[in-house]
Amino acid sequence: MLGGAAVAWPLAARAQQPAKLPTIGFLGTNTASAQSQWTAAFIHRLRELGWIEGRTFAIEYRWAEGRSERFAELATDFVRLKVDVIVTLGGAVIPAKQATSVIPIVFAVATDPVGSGLVASLARPGGNVTGLSLQQSDIAPKRLELLREVVPGLGRLGVMTSISSPGAALEMRQVQGTARALDLDVVTVEIRRPADIAGAFDALKDRAQAVYVVNEPLTITNRALINTLALAARLPTMHGSREQVEAGGLISYAANFPDLFRRAADYVDKILRGAKPADIPVEQPTKFDLVINLTTAKALGLAVPPTLLARADEVIE
Repeated sequence: MLGGAAVAWPLAARAQQPAKLPTIGFLGTNTASAQSQWTAAFIHRLRELGWIEGRTFAIEYRWAEGRSERFAELATDFVRLKVDVIVTLGGAVIPAKQATSVIPIVFAVATDPVGSGLVASLARPGGNVTGLSLQQSDIAPKRLELLREVVPGLGRLGVMTSISSPGAALEMRQVQGTARALDLDVVTVEIRRPADIAGAFDALKDRAQAVYVVNEPLTITNRALINTLALAARLPTMHGSREQVEAGGLISYAANFPDLFRRAADYVDKILRGAKPADIPVEQPTKFDLVINLTTAKALGLAVPPTLLARADEVIE
């Protein structure tokens, strides 16, 4: 009898164990605080779709903290954990794809996914990757047009970037080409780590009248430092996300990132319900925001045209 009980007990215990919840691996390129609005929009939309964290799904977060060299390591960790879907963005998408050809990957933000080889086409991605394409380079001309409205007589433009991702390199080339077409002299400075930022502004101080900051993990993570040094150097800045303007930058024109992450939740919902990434078309942004920091403009002695203020989606005072 005792022997039979010993055999029956582990069988009964195993039968009572709850089924493993579907697990999302969220690979953030920056810090949790830097991307808090994006993750909040993502989780909120999942809840609207019937997914309750801890009850109907689990989520594992990994944060690269602006260090692109960590993307591959963090993606591999998700493969080891056997998550059901990986959600990521930007320069982390390619390392995630290199880490697995089996686990579905949803990118909330990716620049030129066809050109970078992430998907076969926007309509039919193929493979295990799909998501939302951020045509960042396509709006570079619009950003320079807006910057010229704020900085009258702009003739010398500084471009700050870290070319750690194909998207950043693509945007930098687009900015350089557009600037030259507008007869702007261009000075490009590349940063590879936070310690390079102060030296970059020293190089730009007497050679540029404004700075276009390419949107990528290093510049987003160090946005407060960049904007502090830009203000000290009396250099107006154009950015690729509202978060950088909220941290003291002058102006941004960009896709609404919380909206992109909200839409990424729709992709995850479809995949967890059985859809294949290969069959879910890649979509593009539909909502763009113009954000102006009037406090920074006043500190720089710039008078923002009333017509531009009227067009802004948000004015920070």
